[in-house]
Amino acid sequence: MTTAPLAHTDVVVLDYLAALWAQSEDLAPELRDELMTTVADYIAVRRTSPSAPLEDPAEIVRRLGPPEALVAAVRRGSVPAHIRLPALVPTPPPAATGGGAAPRGGAAEFTAVGLMTVGAVLVPVVGPVAGMLLASGSPHWQPAQKATGWVLTIGAGAAAFGLAMFMAVAGIGGAAALMLCYMVITGGSVIAGWRMYDALRRP
Repeated sequence: MTTAPLAHTDVVVLDYLAALWAQSEDLAPELRDELMTTVADYIAVRRTSPSAPLEDPAEIVRRLGPPEALVAAVRRGSVPAHIRLPALVPTPPPAATGGGAAPRGGAAEFTAVGLMTVGAVLVPVVGPVAGMLLASGSPHWQPAQKATGWVLTIGAGAAAFGLAMFMAVAGIGGAAALMLCYMVITGGSVIAGWRMYDALRRP
């Protein structure tokens, strides 16, 4: 199986979300989650707007403003209004087809699934966490589905760490031990990604 590198669009968006996450480290957890969710929603709506979609990621990021400015606004009271407005744009209903239902979602959703599956294999921990950050801001998944994704992703990492510690204490090492830890840490994220993808296919 061959995997293509992330598109330029995805790299720009992920770099911005990572910078925003780092800048908002001192915010209360609920405010930080609200900010990340709102920004991810803004990006998804801007890219898929039925009236005037923006395909240039640099333009979307420019309209958002610097991450430190958004975080400063949240510290002063609330998420800036200008990044909430695109969320009010209604999403047109999917066209009826004669065959099975096509997967819902746009570029942000499929990027999230890709990071949680292929990204977990290529860049364990970093890829799945970035994918879950994108998924957390998407309206295409229910809160329970997002929570399950986080539990599987974080749980796999914790299980792999615990297994590595156990094998280190027990004096078990070598390539086989490393491969076992690798399979555990990637397995949870891959399962979470497939579950999220399956949820997109449901009507």
